[in-house]
Amino acid sequence: MDLNLALPLLGGLSPQQFMRRHWQKKPLLVRQALPGVTAPLPRPELFALAASDAVESRLVVHGARGWTLRHGPLPRRALPPLSQAGWTLLVQGLDLHLQSAHELLARFRFVPDARLDDLMLSYASDGGGVGPHLDSYDVFLIQVQGKRRWRIGRAGDRTLVDGLPLKILRHFQPEQEWLLEPGDMLYLPPLWAHDGVAVGECMTASVGFRAPGPAELARELLSRLAQDLEPAGRERLYGDAGQDATSAPGAIPPALQAFATQALQAALRDPQVLDRCLGEWLTEPKARVWFDALLRHTTLTGGLVLDRRTRMMYDKRHVFINGESFRAGGRDARLLRQLSDRRSLTAADVAGLSADARATLDDWADAGWLQGV
Repeated sequence: MDLNLALPLLGGLSPQQFMRRHWQKKPLLVRQALPGVTAPLPRPELFALAASDAVESRLVVHGARGWTLRHGPLPRRALPPLSQAGWTLLVQGLDLHLQSAHELLARFRFVPDARLDDLMLSYASDGGGVGPHLDSYDVFLIQVQGKRRWRIGRAGDRTLVDGLPLKILRHFQPEQEWLLEPGDMLYLPPLWAHDGVAVGECMTASVGFRAPGPAELARELLSRLAQDLEPAGRERLYGDAGQDATSAPGAIPPALQAFATQALQAALRDPQVLDRCLGEWLTEPKARVWFDALLRHTTLTGGLVLDRRTRMMYDKRHVFINGESFRAGGRDARLLRQLSDRRSLTAADVAGLSADARATLDDWADAGWLQGV
């Protein structure tokens, strides 16, 4: 992707200009960002997907009894009639299940894969929506069928309505309003209040992003680090040969506190440990992802492509794929990074890998993480 090339997707801005002017700063409305766009799948197929255990789906209904929320799987009989106004079906991670959705999400890879999360598709009957709310992450809202009216504003007051199954803002003050038609797109930075209401039947695709907080990062990284720590055969156990008799047995000995601090510092002494744990966590497949492993061993003789469910990234020293880490150097490292960036390698690229690297790719093919072409 040419990062300095003006794109209709971004209203004539280049990816570089968009990231500097709008990303995490201010909204952007783009009329006909995707002219001629159609929904990734027809309504009946979306409804069928929502009934699957392998898909995360939600049903939001706003009616005479207020707001209700139901989590999937959602068989067709659980959905209201098409003629009923005010309901919305949300299907998460459509890119994992549908190639056209995966390709739509890939248009936004000018943002690092470590931040790019998934493509959600929402179907709404007339008047359907999820109420005025905030997202803690960036979002691109793409109208792919029908019309939806969006109102947005800065969220000065983030107080929520009590007693609802949804996080709906109590005091939403819209500043701008637009009617989006198929092909139109609205970008919103984090924490911009927004409310979208269907005008007739409509579908909207949402490109969402990962925005982990420090507590989540620390929890996940320390958990993964702990899993990797194997007791050494002759590791030094805590000892307190100098401990005096105590009249305060409930007090934790300072020596034990110091020992615990030293143990954690020792685990983090290698500067590459956290980098490795981070890469493994970022590429961990989502909970409902299963790969189709082969029963026979594969030998790749041509080009290859990553499976759309595969998450692959890299740093200066590692290559990460689906929660695992590998070390590579020289030409192997360059070509595996190319595989991560482009999600494919030509037959000539594969032939340029070392025998060990090609064997590793064969193992990944057997696991269903990539396919030969």
